[in-house]
Amino acid sequence: MATKHDLDDWVYEALKALGGRANIPSIGKYIWDHHEVELRASGDLFYTWQYEIRWAGQRLFKVGKMKHKGTSGRGFWELPGH
Repeated sequence: MATKHDLDDWVYEALKALGGRANIPSIGKYIWDHHEVELRASGDLFYTWQYEIRWAGQRLFKVGKMKHKGTSGRGFWELPGH
């Protein structure tokens, strides 16, 4: 069963697959397209995962895996080096 901490990896995976920079709806769509089965089997996370990806983004920023949201343009997340 997926947990909110799996979302960290999935957000990072989505950003890599989307060229290193994407808006939150594109990241959510990627996660849904590639992890729907895990999300459906995740209990309460199924109802909160779109909210929880924002916290995943914050955790990725804190560990240096994502640029600060203010440097990537409004509504976009970006990996360092892009």
